[in-house]
Amino acid sequence: MYYYAIIALQGFCVYHCYTNRNNYYWIFAIIFLPVIGCILYLFTNVFQKRDIEKVQESLVTAINPSKKITDLEKKLKFSETFENRVALADAYLEEGLYPEAISYYESSLKDVFSKDFYVISKLLEAQYHNSNPEEVVVCAEKILDNPKFRKSKASFLYALTLEKMGKIQAAEEVLRTFDAPYSNFSERLELARFLQRQGKLEDAKELYQEMVSEFENMSKPNFRQNRHLIKIIREELQALL
Repeated sequence: MYYYAIIALQGFCVYHCYTNRNNYYWIFAIIFLPVIGCILYLFTNVFQKRDIEKVQESLVTAINPSKKITDLEKKLKFSETFENRVALADAYLEEGLYPEAISYYESSLKDVFSKDFYVISKLLEAQYHNSNPEEVVVCAEKILDNPKFRKSKASFLYALTLEKMGKIQAAEEVLRTFDAPYSNFSERLELARFLQRQGKLEDAKELYQEMVSEFENMSKPNFRQNRHLIKIIREELQALL
C-alpha cells in the first residue's frame, strides 16, 4: 500500500511539473528521490506560502488559543477598522467569551455598518449563548426581512429562543423553514425533538422516518459526512416506536 501511494504521488508531481512547465530537473529528483523529491517539489511548487501560513496559524491557535485574541487586540489597537473590530469579536465568540464578543459587535454597528447583517446575526448568536433572550429577539427583529436570515444559524437560534419564551407557535413556524429533504439534518433533528416536547409524537415520528428514509438513498460521501447524526436520529426514532 505504501509503495503504491509513493508511485501515485510521483505521478502527480511529474504531471504537475510537466503541465506547469517547471524546471525539468525536478522530474529527476522526483523519480530518483521518491519521498524527499516529492515533498520538496510539493512545498516549492504546489503549496502556496499562504496555505502553509494558514496551517501554521491553525496549529498555533490550537496550542495557544489566547494568542489569536492577543494578536487581534494588537491589530485593532494599531488600526481601528470595522474589519479588525469584527474579527476580534468573532475570536471572542469562538472562545466562549460572550460578554466581550457582545461589546465589540455592538460597537461595530455604527454609521454605514449600523445594519450590517453579519454583525447583527453574530451578535444574536453571542446574546443567545449569554442567555439574553430579549436581546436575541431585538437582534432578530432587525434582520427578519433580510433574505439571508431565513435558514441561517441566527434564525435557528431565534426559534429556540422563542420556544424558551413560551412562543411555541412562532418557534415552530421558524423551525419548519429548515424542514427540507436531504438537508438541514441538525435543525430537523431539533425540530423533531421540539415536536416531542410539545406532545406531537406522531409528527415527530413522521419526521424521524422521513430522515431515515433519506439516509437509505443518500450517496456514500454524504452518508459518511452525516454518520454521527444518522446514528442519533435512528436511535431517537427507535425510542418512539
